Amino acid sequence: MAELAAVYLITGTDRPKVGRALRRLRARIGDDATEILSAHEAGGEDVVASCNALGLFAVERRLVIVEDVQRWKAADLKALGEYLPRPAPTSVLVLVGDEVKPDSPLAKAVAEAGEVLVYDLPKRGRKADLPRWVEAELRERGVLVDHEAARAIVELVGDNANELATEVDKLATWADGERIGEREVVALVPARAEAPPFDLTDAWGARDVPGVLAASERIIERSGDATRDVLLRTAGLMTSHVGRVRECRRLDAEGVPPAAAAERLKRNRYYVQKLYEQAGNFSEDELDDAIVRLARLDHALKGGSKLPGELEFTRALIDVSRGTAAT
Repeated sequence: MAELAAVYLITGTDRPKVGRALRRLRARIGDDATEILSAHEAGGEDVVASCNALGLFAVERRLVIVEDVQRWKAADLKALGEYLPRPAPTSVLVLVGDEVKPDSPLAKAVAEAGEVLVYDLPKRGRKADLPRWVEAELRERGVLVDHEAARAIVELVGDNANELATEVDKLATWADGERIGEREVVALVPARAEAPPFDLTDAWGARDVPGVLAASERIIERSGDATRDVLLRTAGLMTSHVGRVRECRRLDAEGVPPAAAAERLKRNRYYVQKLYEQAGNFSEDELDDAIVRLARLDHALKGGSKLPGELEFTRALIDVSRGTAAT
């Protein structure tokens, strides 16, 4: 196994590969011997002190990971430059940053003392060619995928490379070396691009009140924003989603099939298919009432009610899921 360098810079737009590179380094040294810092709080001098402290007191090699180093200033780089010619012998320093340019002072300093690892998504023109990236990721796992199937994965999941990597792993495990086509992708990959949080809207579309409440609780718990902001944002997303379901119900009544509706609405066709399915679970009056009820919720959350915002939010979700929004 190759000897580890004293310092690494890991950067690039391919976040899953950046993550895998970090996991490989942590696996070699061990999580118990790993310290993770953030450039938001730790400057160059702080990081150098951590490396030297570990080097003085640790018998085995230790790993110091510093995230978001693209925000470092000249003083931080100066401290790093003074450390790299004589690094602590038992410390491996790993700097992680978003799209750090190879000709930047940071990259040049690391290149002289260690290794710069750049993992970028493939590009077509100025935009990431995500279907080609999906094909390459599956090929690395011994699975061939049709180009249309790779494009469908991106359409269903969106442009978040970490979420795409998760679906690639699932598909590769399922395929077990067999070719994957568009039919398999549609059956196996849940659509979530261009839509509000799908666990919430799926539960609403199925009129699953317990599922709606559980999903809304998870959204509030996992967000780092103020509760009022989360409630307003989620209420707005729900209003948009219900509005699309309402529109699809009317298109369906006119005899417009989902594929044609997707073209007309300029939306992902798998997402529109789901909107059609959800529209079948509500009457036109129920959807009209749901829009009115969500408008009342928006007013309540913006100061129009003396009740707590979470209570107003919960009551509205129950109403629009049960179809009792007009009461």
